Amino acid sequence: MTQRQRPKVVAQADSGAGSAAGSWWISAMPSVFVLMWSSAFIAGVIGVDAGPPLLLVFARFSIAGVVLALVALATRAPWPRGRLLGHIMVTGLLIQAVQFGAFYVALNTGLPAAVVALMQGLNPIVVALLATVVLDERLGSLQWLGFALGGLGVALAVAGRVNFSVGGLLLCILGLLGLSVGTVYQKRFCPNMDLRSGTAVQFLVSVAPIGVLTLALEQPRVHSWSSFGASIAWIVLVNSIGTFVLLNLMLRRSAASKVSALFFLTPGVTAMLAWVLIGQHLSALVVTGLVVGGAGVLLATLKPKSRPGSPAEAGPEPVAKGQ
Repeated sequence: MTQRQRPKVVAQADSGAGSAAGSWWISAMPSVFVLMWSSAFIAGVIGVDAGPPLLLVFARFSIAGVVLALVALATRAPWPRGRLLGHIMVTGLLIQAVQFGAFYVALNTGLPAAVVALMQGLNPIVVALLATVVLDERLGSLQWLGFALGGLGVALAVAGRVNFSVGGLLLCILGLLGLSVGTVYQKRFCPNMDLRSGTAVQFLVSVAPIGVLTLALEQPRVHSWSSFGASIAWIVLVNSIGTFVLLNLMLRRSAASKVSALFFLTPGVTAMLAWVLIGQHLSALVVTGLVVGGAGVLLATLKPKSRPGSPAEAGPEPVAKGQ
């Protein structure tokens, strides 16, 4: 091997190693996302017990928004303008303000975290229905079967823990709609937004409405600053920044219905984390729900075979014009 050939071989090896590492990370994204997302329910319960729920959400959005904005400025990320900025603001209000404002207040009404996770886990069904209309995504029979099994698994995982609270359940429905509509809206109108500046905008645009609601509806008194602060730190660093960067990355690479199918695993994983971290026992029914829900996710995320001349063979779906 000549000296001229050696650098080329080394470069190819480095490229192969980098490609393998990148492929491993892409494969691990869904598992990491589910684990990080599920931990938010435990952190949320701790935070709500220590202080007002909307104040917790306000602190979450404010700190995470500022941190991501500084990262975007330091790395010279492009900031959205015009229509794109408007679309990102809409997704922020839906996915952030509506979803988490409603879910955290639902937790404060006494609704168990597992029930809130159950309601959030229904997101794939809503997204699938919306995506077939808005995004023209086609779902096969195996995917629909997967959604049915996933929904059954979610129900089994939280069976026996439901405490009926009409107000809490209505808030959960509102949070579910915010997440589902926001997911489809983002996939349709701003799938290629910069992750740093775009996510920062989503958080910061949600600060004002949540702040107004906090002042209008709550007494901003914190009972335990240590628990409240620890909850905020975890929620900001892991749940607000980490999970939503992963969510946006996966929305770029996959269909909205496929990404949303991951939420079927959230209640079961939340139960496992609660068992490991705070000693809650996993019943046989919960384990059954985990198995059924996992099988449902596998089916729901299968890519249907495309027919000749179908959009799947024609190339990637078009990006919305005029952004």
